[in-house]
Amino acid sequence: MNTVVVTGGAGFIGSHLVQELVELKQHVHIIDNLSTGSAGKVHPAAVLHVEDIRSPAALQTIISLKPDTVFHLAAQADVQQSVSNPRLDMEINAGGTLNMLEGCRKAGVRKFIFASTSGVYGNLDKDFLDETDTAMPISFYGLSKYAAEHYIRLYGQLFDVDWTVLRFANVYGPGQTSKGEGGVVSIFLNQLLQDKPLTINGDGEQTRDFIYVKDVVSALSAAQSSDSRDILHVSTGAATSVNRLVALLRQYHSLDITTHNRSARAGDIRNSCLSNDRIRSRLNWKHKFSIEEGLRETYLHFIKPVS
Repeated sequence: MNTVVVTGGAGFIGSHLVQELVELKQHVHIIDNLSTGSAGKVHPAAVLHVEDIRSPAALQTIISLKPDTVFHLAAQADVQQSVSNPRLDMEINAGGTLNMLEGCRKAGVRKFIFASTSGVYGNLDKDFLDETDTAMPISFYGLSKYAAEHYIRLYGQLFDVDWTVLRFANVYGPGQTSKGEGGVVSIFLNQLLQDKPLTINGDGEQTRDFIYVKDVVSALSAAQSSDSRDILHVSTGAATSVNRLVALLRQYHSLDITTHNRSARAGDIRNSCLSNDRIRSRLNWKHKFSIEEGLRETYLHFIKPVS
């Protein structure tokens, strides 16, 4: 039975991944400081280590366990928080990654899989982004993730730590919170729960490539068996506007939905859509859920249908 570590395993994506790994009969350890995650999300078959990824204790956990694979998902993932406190963002996302890499080097970990972001590209004027496009982050969050990618590449080059970087599009799904890691889907659904207007930043025509969490988990799992050092997109390759999300929610929700527009936020990207050609060819992976299917499943998880 493989021993694996999932940092951030008590969070949104991490808890879904842990569920999958347990079902695959892997021995799962979680490193999570519970700042945004919850112990209640931890699978009973997994072992939780309440530690910060920046800490000596977390590094020692990696060294002691000598896992086959480390899935590094723990991060400061709030763009606005990164703008207001760039030092903290850097310490967690770059410094925390470096600490985990050092643990992997000392423990002889076979594979390091890193959850990165489409935010590394910034506002590139392209309909579809591919992995060879220039990274020009416009937020400290995107910058710290990009810096972490370079640490990973150099650890592979200098210390022979095998790795895969997965740049996620906008992940959504059941269990996502509207704090920190929260995206627009979870924010909208929580506003519906409270019978509040849906808050739209800017004109609502900004687009994102929304990827369902179950598809993200299948990509992470596929990367575990890959022996190539690669940067890959986890995406649908389809752009969806915020206004389109509202229109879909109106189809699922029997009560009236009102909206409120406010100014666009600093550091937010206008349009983002990622090509998934490379991951399809390198990992034989393809997303299964359309935005309509994934959003409906997420809606039904958050909100019981109103009769």
